[in-house]
Amino acid sequence: MSDTREPLPLATSAQVRAEVRLALKGGTWRVVGVVSLLTAGAAAGLVTPAALGALVDVVSESQGAERIWWIAAAIAVGALAAAVFDGFGQVGATRLVERVLASTRERMVARGLALPRAALEKAGAGDLVSRAGDDVAVVAEAAPVVVPAVTSSAFTIAMTIVGMAALDWRYAVAAVLLVAPVHWRTLRWHRRNAPHVYEAERAAMAQRAHLLLASLRGIETVHAFGRSRPHGAGIARASWEVTKWAVRARTVINGFFARLNFAEFLGMGSILVVGFWLVREGQGTVGAATTAMLFFLRLFDPINRLMYVVDDLQSALASMRRIVGVIRAEQYTPADRPEPASDTAAEVQGLRFAYTPGHPVLDDVDLRIAPGETVALVGSSGAGKSTLAAVVAGVLEPESGAASAPVRTALVTQEVHVFDGTLRENLDLVRPEATDADLEAALRRVGAESLLALPEGLDTAIGGGGLELTPAQAQTLALARVVLLDPPLAVLDEATAEAGSADSAALDRAASAALEGRAGLLVAHRLDQAAKADRIVVMERGRIVEEGAHADLAAADGPYAQAWGLWTRGRE
Repeated sequence: MSDTREPLPLATSAQVRAEVRLALKGGTWRVVGVVSLLTAGAAAGLVTPAALGALVDVVSESQGAERIWWIAAAIAVGALAAAVFDGFGQVGATRLVERVLASTRERMVARGLALPRAALEKAGAGDLVSRAGDDVAVVAEAAPVVVPAVTSSAFTIAMTIVGMAALDWRYAVAAVLLVAPVHWRTLRWHRRNAPHVYEAERAAMAQRAHLLLASLRGIETVHAFGRSRPHGAGIARASWEVTKWAVRARTVINGFFARLNFAEFLGMGSILVVGFWLVREGQGTVGAATTAMLFFLRLFDPINRLMYVVDDLQSALASMRRIVGVIRAEQYTPADRPEPASDTAAEVQGLRFAYTPGHPVLDDVDLRIAPGETVALVGSSGAGKSTLAAVVAGVLEPESGAASAPVRTALVTQEVHVFDGTLRENLDLVRPEATDADLEAALRRVGAESLLALPEGLDTAIGGGGLELTPAQAQTLALARVVLLDPPLAVLDEATAEAGSADSAALDRAASAALEGRAGLLVAHRLDQAAKADRIVVMERGRIVEEGAHADLAAADGPYAQAWGLWTRGRE
């Protein structure tokens, strides 16, 4: 089976930088303070190796114990100052990182919740879940380590090279000219090989999550039709793909570290050779050579830390591109839909829509709903009823034609979600300022006495962490939300289809109560439900083939009359 998914976009490096700048907006002085602390810490860190080098000369020249005590005091003060400045600098850097993480995470969640359903369906459930789970976890784990390490290491490296140059410019030349090219080539090699490996690994994880979620959601159907083995094989193939990319990532890491070890060997050898030559020629002291070597050894930790975290940095940047890709997904931002005229609740004209190019689901559809009017959509499966309802509700954007509907339009489908929390929290999410009396009135209006009779009333815990509601109770809960929201237009897409026959009459009454006083578009799965609507629209193959009042359509010789005859005959 071909994969027709369209993953959510990846952000560019410029977009990632822009998102970080946005998160740091208003924190310029904090950034300046962190830079100042890290610079002071790096400078103070040079005191100890410089003092140890001086100690070598003092001992070799027998300059006395007093000089040694002064050097010891300098070492203590330098170490303490370096620890204080560097400690506060890293704390400040970590706070800045957490600020960026919090802002990015909040913006991604907000944007993810606002993405059109069509975009999420094309991308697959696993894509957004993987970005909100795996990628956020990678960035949250790496950033508090990577950013302080990069900033602290960069300042330490810069100040140490300056210190080596102050001893003798030839030490700095030996360290920079021989070691820096190896590190530079190592970084370029890593940047060339690592990013696409990490991005491919994340994409493979998203595909695995997509297949796993799809199988778990339809587990009953999978078992009923004996599809456990094929589904398991698909998940196994996706898992093996993740493993292959993980092995490639480990290969990149091993090659990266091998190059770092070679750079360390080359640097130590060059410093020793330069120091030996300077001392032999009388242009330097053993103490100065010792200080230079200690300076270079001091570079081991920041350089290696910087190079080590480059791997984590590349992985985090790959995840950041996926996260910011959701935030900056402008192509999924629907155009502002015009408000309908005062004598119209919703209207579509010349509507055309296709999930797959060249295969229209809706073709040249015209529909107008008057204020307070209830319109029922009927037709065979695949006629385009739910698609038309989604376009009217603003979930889908038309390919061509015009669509207008109120900004506050409620959509209730047969897939109702009950959040983990109390009954009150599940209701007031659509109207936070609602009082308990408002919540109870909404429940009574849709006939949800069983919810009002729960053990702890509105404080009863429901959902996955509490009482499991029946399908009928979940539907009445959704209809009560419509009453609380009080929109001028409500779209019910087979909102009572999941309930059993014993609850169908009660849910029909609940739906009618929820639509009372507002315009309604009802996708009816039973004709007796459609018969109560003000107007019935019959659809076939993406077009409206008939519309009118129930009595008129039932008396005519058309598709609705034939369907009504079969419906009533089967129940007689």
